Amino acid sequence: MARVKRGVTAHARHKKILNSSKGYRGRASTCFRVAIQKKEKALRYAYRDRRARKRDFRRLWIQRINAGARAHGLTYARLINGLKLAGVSLNRKMLSELAATEPAGFEAVVKKAAEALKAR
Repeated sequence: MARVKRGVTAHARHKKILNSSKGYRGRASTCFRVAIQKKEKALRYAYRDRRARKRDFRRLWIQRINAGARAHGLTYARLINGLKLAGVSLNRKMLSELAATEPAGFEAVVKKAAEALKAR
């Protein structure tokens, strides 16, 4: 059987890692062994933070809705409860957009929720 030299494969593998770690500080962008460790760590952070970003945005939307609701005399919890009772199905992302950019539209939604709370 012929001898197989693996230099080409190893070089390609090293090159792939080093190309993906461009921009890292110090030896992390030039030294293969350190680059592998930093790349694995970066991928772990990316995986974790894709989930954390969803939580962070939901918190931001709730803060915006709460601020808008308090400007109209309701709390966030009472507003959401009123919207459920009124049968309004707007998600938190859209509610926060209304609160931030369309004050008149948000006021109409708040009035609808307040009426549903009073009717209960």
